[in-house]
Amino acid sequence: MTAPTNDALLAEVRAWLSTHWDRATMEGPCSVSRSPERTAFLEKVVAAGWAVPTWPAEWHGRSLPVEQARLIERAFAEVGAPGAGQDRLNLWVNTAFTYARPEFKAKIVPALLTDSVGMCLLYSEPGAGSDLAAVRTRADRQGDHFVVNGQKVWTSYAATADYGMLLARTDWDVPKHRGLSFFFLPMKQPGIEVRPLRQITDEAQFNEVFITDAVVSADNLLGELNGGWKVLQTGLAYERSLMGEDARGPRSGAPNPEGDSALIELAREAGRLGDPAMRQDIARVTSYRVLNRLNTARAKADLAQGTSSSIMSLGKLAMSRILHEEARLRTALLGAESLLEGPEHPRAEDANFLTLNAYFTSIGGGTDQIQRNIIAERVLGLPKEIEVDRDVPFRQVRSGTVPRKPA
Repeated sequence: MTAPTNDALLAEVRAWLSTHWDRATMEGPCSVSRSPERTAFLEKVVAAGWAVPTWPAEWHGRSLPVEQARLIERAFAEVGAPGAGQDRLNLWVNTAFTYARPEFKAKIVPALLTDSVGMCLLYSEPGAGSDLAAVRTRADRQGDHFVVNGQKVWTSYAATADYGMLLARTDWDVPKHRGLSFFFLPMKQPGIEVRPLRQITDEAQFNEVFITDAVVSADNLLGELNGGWKVLQTGLAYERSLMGEDARGPRSGAPNPEGDSALIELAREAGRLGDPAMRQDIARVTSYRVLNRLNTARAKADLAQGTSSSIMSLGKLAMSRILHEEARLRTALLGAESLLEGPEHPRAEDANFLTLNAYFTSIGGGTDQIQRNIIAERVLGLPKEIEVDRDVPFRQVRSGTVPRKPA
């Protein structure tokens, strides 16, 4: 099929949105995850081929080039409608589309595209955070299913998730990277206990998850048995892409300047826009943001389906630096006011929240230190860091206890 011209495509998508999207009545309900209104609208988006336009028609796409897919995203963004660009942004669906088995893929992909299921990431463990290849949660084969035992930590949205993307060890007699498998683990079952963790921001979005004799069908295995490390790299690339492109904003709900103009407006309010040192600091942060957007666009252009991109680590590391620097400047502009908190002082409340929450990007999806290692080794070509256990059968690695096998 011949691709439409850009003008014809934009005309088509805008006409579709004018028919199906009413911002005044839909924006509120469609912002609530898994609301009936949101699901109903997303089903229409998927049926029209706008959700994943670069995918083939048999998988709800239009086989359009990346450049035209971005035109669709911009048209949706212009009117505030959700659902477009999932072939670029949806971590869950891109991982499933690439690696899930046909029967499970046919079931899970539509559910993920319409936000009908909740998801979480079951990667990190108390003894395997920066070194994910050292996970000790085990999945033991029993006929047509696996029995899972272990513990995960720092799991966002675990309490409401229907599935968790699980990294577990299925072979203890090979080196650590080669004995891992990747699953979509059903979360709503006996044997899964979720405990919230209180964060420095006084929220509890993270959780620790205890898994005892939980069951996952062999059909829910993504990729090859013991080939989970490859699947994980794809998932991490999309996660780092999202974290490098954007970050959570202020939470007070008070009117607040956003984007690249935020610090300029705050400096104007504080009477410091003429301060040459402050202007230089603001210019530096703004230039970081612009450069990071360009770098992220380059990385995503190189990210083919089912691959990973080391360049994504640059974006994530840059966003971490940007957030910390912006938080520092907000605090400096507020001065003594930054010591206040509460709804009566929304500027200070937001500055303090953003200062504390910046550490989320420094840690989640791989710490800043891990990103520097990846950039050094895979982007700059520097010698690899020494790993004394890399080629040792994991059963022989000296570390903690091995989770028990089910009885």
